[in-house]
Amino acid sequence: MLPFAPLLALLGFASTAHSSALDKAEDLSDCLTKAAVPISARGSSDWKLDAAPFNLRLNYTPVAIAVPRTPKHVQDAVACARQLGIKANAKCGGHSYASFGLGGEDGHLIIEMDRMNKVVLDNTTGIATVEGGSRLGHVAWELYNQGKRAFSHGTCPGVGVGGHALHGGYGVSSHTKGLALDWMVGATVVLANSTIVNCSATENPDLFWALRGAGGSMGIVTEFRFNTFEAPEQVTYFIAPVQWPTEARAFVGVQAVQEFAQSMPAELNMRLFIASRFINLEGMYYGNKEDLRAALAPLLKKTNATLALTETGGWLDQVKHFGGGVSIDQGHPYDEHETFYSTSLYTKALSEPQLKTFVSYWFQHAKTNKRDWYVQIDLHGGNNSAVRAVKSDSASYAHRDYLLMYLFYDRVDKNRVYPADGHTYMENFARNITDGMSRSDWGMYINYPNSRLDQQAAQVNYWGGHLAKLQAIKKAVDPDDMFHHPQGILPADA
Repeated sequence: MLPFAPLLALLGFASTAHSSALDKAEDLSDCLTKAAVPISARGSSDWKLDAAPFNLRLNYTPVAIAVPRTPKHVQDAVACARQLGIKANAKCGGHSYASFGLGGEDGHLIIEMDRMNKVVLDNTTGIATVEGGSRLGHVAWELYNQGKRAFSHGTCPGVGVGGHALHGGYGVSSHTKGLALDWMVGATVVLANSTIVNCSATENPDLFWALRGAGGSMGIVTEFRFNTFEAPEQVTYFIAPVQWPTEARAFVGVQAVQEFAQSMPAELNMRLFIASRFINLEGMYYGNKEDLRAALAPLLKKTNATLALTETGGWLDQVKHFGGGVSIDQGHPYDEHETFYSTSLYTKALSEPQLKTFVSYWFQHAKTNKRDWYVQIDLHGGNNSAVRAVKSDSASYAHRDYLLMYLFYDRVDKNRVYPADGHTYMENFARNITDGMSRSDWGMYINYPNSRLDQQAAQVNYWGGHLAKLQAIKKAVDPDDMFHHPQGILPADA
């Protein structure tokens, strides 16, 4: 364990004169080159690829882009940034909705991790060693092919394991198997003073606690160690469209989904997907079609839903399905982009008036938005949820007690400009739910960030009651906030 006070002494940060970070581009590139850290040359095809955001609405200019192949490269890159007083951020998959991998603002050193993507499974212990730049599809592919193993994670094959697992890692296995961070048993981390440490439940446990929910603010993970489970021989994924043409019918339907969420079987993972043109119940069941139909029967009857797709297959079949049919084994280069605004929400079960308010906004306001928007409501908690079964203070992820998890997403064609006031539809959709709620009755998910939040509001919304402890740990491991982005954890007393 690295106690707070000794860590502060160990780091020994010196103050750096203030100047524009972008003015230091040449000095930073020189430092990286002398340290033999691979870089993407400004203006090169690699630079253009590595600097391109997933969300084209939020495009930022780095001072330099380091492209490490080894933990030593990461250490030396961090040392150069520290020497020159430049903020640094790990970019793993580059999928951050708010471009946090690019610093969330101009003038950062970007440490592009995606060339470090080795995955090794120990078939004796079931522990997978995963380099910090690996993408989820690559990890799933390697674990299955090395030993028919898996761990719980999200749906997009191109998402980096780093940002995903360090901030939660919710997906279509989470109700049954928990969050990605629940499977993390250890990590190797480069700290802000460029030292490298291991952490686990018994080694540097405070840092390990902080990593599992707020890791992007604490350091750069060069290697994860995940426990794994035996991949089931069969799972069944499904889509069940619903027809709710009126507010009254939609209210009955959403109320039925919420009631079902509170006690649905542990084997079932599901979300309500409300799009501008359709509404679906969709998800995955650990088992066969017959058992799925039996588990869903009460809900299908109450919602008037029809099972349009039920497909039983192996583990990688569902990975490909929920990944939109793209290749599972994603690595470098990766070139996927959208133009959108997002925000998120967690709530407990909504009261009848709150449900009516939600449906009313949907029908009277959201439906007037002619862009390609959706609201995804994951059945996150409930009596049988593996997320809820873990103690709320076991990691810095702060939202285990919430029943519902919402993603509000509004996009335009990636070649178009998102309208300056476009955020109002989804932002007001979320605010319409929380108005009048106690502050303890809702939260937000940093992996579905609202880029318009200021840092103080973001910290409270993303980390709730865990914030004070996180700020103390941040002060211990990164007192000068080197690993800064505009919605990250600030050091205590900052």
